[in-house]
Amino acid sequence: MTGAPTLPFAEALASASGLVLDGGLASRLEAAGHDLDDALWSARLLAERPDALVEAHLDYFLAGADVAITASYQATFEGFARRGTGAGRAAELMASSVTLAREAARRARAGGVERDLYVAASAGPYGAMLADGSEYRGRYGLTVDELERFHRPRLEVLAAAGPDVLALETVPDADEARALLRAVRGLGVPAWLSYTVDGDRTRAGQPLEEAFALAADAAEVVAVGVNCCAPADVAGAVRTAARVTGKPVVAYPNSGESWDAGHGWSGGSAFDPAAVTGWHAAGARLVGGCCRVGPSTIAELARAWRA
Repeated sequence: MTGAPTLPFAEALASASGLVLDGGLASRLEAAGHDLDDALWSARLLAERPDALVEAHLDYFLAGADVAITASYQATFEGFARRGTGAGRAAELMASSVTLAREAARRARAGGVERDLYVAASAGPYGAMLADGSEYRGRYGLTVDELERFHRPRLEVLAAAGPDVLALETVPDADEARALLRAVRGLGVPAWLSYTVDGDRTRAGQPLEEAFALAADAAEVVAVGVNCCAPADVAGAVRTAARVTGKPVVAYPNSGESWDAGHGWSGGSAFDPAAVTGWHAAGARLVGGCCRVGPSTIAELARAWRA
């Protein structure tokens, strides 16, 4: 068995039941003892510990996730070049992120999981490559054309690796969304577009209605929504995305804890797995968790979603 699904991603996503996403990959890796204090973040393990990535994806599949997001969020040609990794090897490592997630799906199916399991190839924003927190601000001082030129080469590599969907995720800025929507044209792989938000606006301050509207007529985009935000911001964003685009909505917030670059995470989790029933009613068809949401919480979420 290859672990590849039988039903195309877009069809499964459009069904009434929708799909369950995994949680924070980095959170699961850190819990297993891996040090991700690196400009490449979890992408460093593509070269150093690919087996750890397979194990992390497998944990989420066994917990009830239907979709695994690859370790390519912070994987870019520029980021690898800073480590002395040439373009050819960088492309191999990015493509391997899809292969590793597919291997986890194969092992899950071999272990008795009978659901279709999907692989989403992650493409983080330009700010993730900078590794300075600017993915939560946007406004990099680059034009839409410059951002498109940055994103297109790695999207081509990821698409060629054969994922079920491209995850254009944690997008802080409508201008970067415009670039990404251009960059995915003609790749032959569906995509979802998810913003990181603060209340009813993108992190860069644009109204969500305007930001979501950019994807309404994009044929490649099969879902629009939010991720890497506070759980309290999800319900309103889901309603807005569904109303503005008419597309299935994706939602996978953080735990609700606060992040300080100098001191780490603080506060308690505000992530309530039972809230997914309300998100579903508002139009969400792809739900999961982001930072600090681990396999046990995804297991609770999957049970609530399927109930």
